[in-house]
Amino acid sequence: MGDRVLVPWEENLRNLPAGLRGGVYDGAGEPIGDLADVVFYVVPYGRTQRVDLIERMPRLRVVQLLTAGYEHALEVLPAGVTLANGRGLHDASTAEHALALMLAAQRELPRWAADQKERAWRPHYTRSLAGSRVLIVGYGSIGAAIEERLAPHECEILRVARNPRPDMDVHGVADLHRLLPRADIVVLAAPHTPQTEGLIGAPELALLTDGALVVNVGRGPLLDTTALLAEEGRIRAALDVTDPEPLPADHPLWDAPGVDITPHVAGGSATFYPRASRFVDSQLRRWAAGEPLENVVPLRR
Repeated sequence: MGDRVLVPWEENLRNLPAGLRGGVYDGAGEPIGDLADVVFYVVPYGRTQRVDLIERMPRLRVVQLLTAGYEHALEVLPAGVTLANGRGLHDASTAEHALALMLAAQRELPRWAADQKERAWRPHYTRSLAGSRVLIVGYGSIGAAIEERLAPHECEILRVARNPRPDMDVHGVADLHRLLPRADIVVLAAPHTPQTEGLIGAPELALLTDGALVVNVGRGPLLDTTALLAEEGRIRAALDVTDPEPLPADHPLWDAPGVDITPHVAGGSATFYPRASRFVDSQLRRWAAGEPLENVVPLRR
């Protein structure tokens, strides 16, 4: 009968290599049928991230995530099961959204949108992205994609990663406090780990100049929400991710001065889906051919 796989889109099912059989589960509702014979599970992309289904797959050998983050799968991943993530799939979409947040904040587009609803003509001059010094914190593939999109905008770029890479002019996180006072805009694009939680808190915000902008397209807990609120508008923020998330309707962050919010949508634009579908097809071809999978997460057991 062949190994059974569970994929998120019908297109993946149509493109299955010989020797594999499969079903489609897009994350809506419950999957149809018994999952006991599933050996390759592509976790659907969306809000629920149904990694809980893993416990119903005793024959499972591969879990393929479509997110770059994988921490949510570790607690339920059985020993001996390969975990691969979606590193690279969201780079273009997330970088595009980060650029949009920066431009919207610098040119005050939310203010102009509010004025339009009031039919009010209140011109004034705004900040600019050109001439700004942008500090990218989390200089991986998404950080590099953000820099590519900033290139035409006449910005100076500072780069921070977990470890320094002098050949690429990338600073280590140990240099963060030294670099923050120089930044007009700080873009957070790092993953959420115990080391990055609260990476930007009260001490870090205090180092920023008045009116500096913090853009978070990484994970909500990278930025200390309480510390941001305590700034009372001295530091501006453009947030695609928040802590907590989803943001409760009565949370003070909604009305905080100088804060713009989008509901964790940076990575899921139209450009993501064809890339993700092609990637799933490629991974399944590799699996069927006995070749190494891409994006395998190194696990410490």
